Amino acid sequence: MNVEPDEFAARYWSRGALLSPADTLPRDFTDLLDLDAVDELLSRRGVRTPFLRVAKGGVIRPATSYTRGGGAGADVADQVADDKILDLFADGNTLVLQGLHRLWPPLIDFAAALRAEITHPIQVNAYLTPRSSQGFAHHYDVHDVFVLQVAGAKRWQIHPPVLTDPLRTQPWTDRKQTVEQASAQDPLIDTVLQPGDALYLPRGYVHGAQALDGVSAHLTIGVHSVTRYAIVEALMAQAATDPDLRRSLPLGIDLSEPGGALADEVRGAVAALTSWLEHSEVGPAGDRLRRQVWGQTRPAPVSPIRTAVALTALDDQSVIALRPYLELHWQAGDNGLRLETATHVLDLPEGAASTLAALEGGQRLRLGEIADLDPAAVLDLARQLVRSGVAVLH
Repeated sequence: MNVEPDEFAARYWSRGALLSPADTLPRDFTDLLDLDAVDELLSRRGVRTPFLRVAKGGVIRPATSYTRGGGAGADVADQVADDKILDLFADGNTLVLQGLHRLWPPLIDFAAALRAEITHPIQVNAYLTPRSSQGFAHHYDVHDVFVLQVAGAKRWQIHPPVLTDPLRTQPWTDRKQTVEQASAQDPLIDTVLQPGDALYLPRGYVHGAQALDGVSAHLTIGVHSVTRYAIVEALMAQAATDPDLRRSLPLGIDLSEPGGALADEVRGAVAALTSWLEHSEVGPAGDRLRRQVWGQTRPAPVSPIRTAVALTALDDQSVIALRPYLELHWQAGDNGLRLETATHVLDLPEGAASTLAALEGGQRLRLGEIADLDPAAVLDLARQLVRSGVAVLH
């Protein structure tokens, strides 16, 4: 069914599966990817590993079975070989095109817009399965997924989690027997996805899928949820500043004995950590988490050649705007302003504050109309923001 964003956030996000038939949705997904686009990626784009995986019956094929060098002038050994792919696909192997949010223009734009909406990092993969085939055994993912059926039909069986909200360090292979037992039970959802249908699964839900008649193609939008445990990890990294927690254990301590001296040390570490947490500032941990999450995301692409040429003609009639989908943080420092993005830290004059605020507010600014800096400083600021990928020219 089709649900409003607020209802999805309150009722389904990280809580329960949601099946949305095509007739309840405003559009299909063929503008994002179709079978012709897949053929182009596999035959004309010079795709390399790890942008492709090939699997059959849960077994991952070695990359050498579907790659070779590109020939004269492009002899890179791990390029996808279209004739090898043809043979493997005809033999029932599933193809997984990975990282399409960095590779295929419609999905680059879609992924950037979606990430800006939900704030958690995302990835986009495409699964191409021959008729009556299954590429992977029942499993669970350590990230939430939106499944968008693009072509053909695929039967999905969904089972309850064997581990709620698994972390990336808790893959299904660590619980393979439990997953197999869960997949043998009656499913929560047993459905066939047709073109235009969508399915949302929180991380941890056990699932398996099998193509029916004809080729099945679906997009999987993987959401790498930022968790409270990620905050704990950021705090633990910050806790390394506490000398009491860095203290060595006594010489000769018996680590094989759960009680005694080891138990005393564990209790001492818990007490020291508790004391440190009670007096620690939350800001540094938040800064660390922000940098970590931003490092997993990418704003809208820039055109480096066209922009570099345009910068040579920068003048007071030039117009700048914030780079779409860019995450940034800025604040006053000792000698002006400090601006931080995932890739740059810029020291800017104090008079740039109104310019930054206007850019963050979505305004396009003509350089000659910026009044808080002298004209030469405005041009310098614009060059710095554009060259560092913070602003774009219009």
